[in-house]
Amino acid sequence: MKQMEADLIIVAGGPAGLAAAVTAGENNLKTILFEKSNTCGGAANMGMGPLGINTDVQKKTFNRISFEEAFEKHMEYTHWRVDADLVSTYFKKSTETIKWLEDMGVKFAGAFRYFEESAATWHIVMPESGEPGPRCAGTMNKIMQNKAKELGVQFEMETSVTDLICEKDEDGYNTVVGVKAKDSSGEEIEARAKAVIVATGGFGNNYDMIAEEFNLHLGEDFFPFMIPGITGDGLNMMWKAGAMKYGANIEAIFQLPNNMDWFLLDTALRQPNLFINQLGDRFMNEGVMGNTTYTGNAIKEQPGHYAYLIMDRGILNDYRKNGPDLVDLVHPQNAVDICDEQIELAIKQNYEGFIYAETMEELAEKLDIDLDTLKYTIDEYNSFCDNKEDLQFNKNPKFLHKITGKGGYLVGKFYLASYGTVGGIKINKYCEVLDDEFYPIPGLYSAGSDANTIYGDSYNFTIPGNTMGFAVNTGRMAAESAADYIKGE
Repeated sequence: MKQMEADLIIVAGGPAGLAAAVTAGENNLKTILFEKSNTCGGAANMGMGPLGINTDVQKKTFNRISFEEAFEKHMEYTHWRVDADLVSTYFKKSTETIKWLEDMGVKFAGAFRYFEESAATWHIVMPESGEPGPRCAGTMNKIMQNKAKELGVQFEMETSVTDLICEKDEDGYNTVVGVKAKDSSGEEIEARAKAVIVATGGFGNNYDMIAEEFNLHLGEDFFPFMIPGITGDGLNMMWKAGAMKYGANIEAIFQLPNNMDWFLLDTALRQPNLFINQLGDRFMNEGVMGNTTYTGNAIKEQPGHYAYLIMDRGILNDYRKNGPDLVDLVHPQNAVDICDEQIELAIKQNYEGFIYAETMEELAEKLDIDLDTLKYTIDEYNSFCDNKEDLQFNKNPKFLHKITGKGGYLVGKFYLASYGTVGGIKINKYCEVLDDEFYPIPGLYSAGSDANTIYGDSYNFTIPGNTMGFAVNTGRMAAESAADYIKGE
């Protein structure tokens, strides 16, 4: 067995682990980072940027939000069912963290809202290509990794940590003193350290854990972004070491099955038209669809965890002429203009996420919904459109477009999805991992999605950039706390 030794060990190189690595280097700690894949960044390589509050980036574009506003907004959203001290520490830290990233060489395109009602806290990274969009945060991850290497952090790639090494202290309590790992050749490693930070990103790609924790089934009634390698390794080893099992949830969104293969179709269809469930009933105010967590929550409550979004080609043509109802930074506005090829391909391949019908009778048959029920729901909805007043859910009249079937019905079958899981263990504001008695486990720290329990029952999209922001900031916080612990301060 190969022996290694360091002051600090970091498990996984996502945004939390990378931020921890840079911070450890700044504190002159001999640090080893183990990453099971051949690249760092994790799920954040698909993202666009972290949260920041009261930053210079916001002030330059007159989008300032104060700590007090953000904190009050978040705590009201979560009904105070979260650790307020952790939220407060993270939000305050985020101001200097954006500057810390800029000083490292990260450039931001600005601070943006995700949807109209959200705050401009989303600091979108300016990528190397110069065109902000999905995956642009990968540039930030590369810069942090290069900085950590410059500061002397040792990266062990394609090396999976399999367990924490625990020893009893003089009072009989578990103390974490290292990790066991295995590299790509199968060689086993025992790495000793004075502290360990676990930041493995949750368990969004673990079929069994998703089923056990949430009674959801990947690829059946749940279609999240499945990031290879994010399988709950860190949570399982922390639970084994005595960590409290606490607060696991999903960062709920909604999308068509295999969304990335049908991205233009998904984008064109996710407009606030008639949403019905398998029973043929309307179930939400479609006008709030811009908040993808609200929509994911509503879909989760429906039979099968899916719903049908119904429009027709007449509405699509109206969008082409006047622009879509809802626009955000993730889904391109011109998708309504260029989605025809994917519509034809979906029909040809009989894609499960899209239904096309010429008549209402054909639509009812393809959706397996009683014709009279479907006709009643559509007729009632159309009466709301005629009168410009939604008597059921009070949708904004500007989103009320009558469904006539002109040019054929276009229907998206949208499922509950998520960017990943959040939570599973409990930390305090020092990012110390707590046991069942709320006491810190000496030597054990966690950051990022493994430890993210600050949303209560629903991810807070009203303050966007939150999960990546929590990862980067708690990575810094964990390394700072571990440095104090290691140095005996």
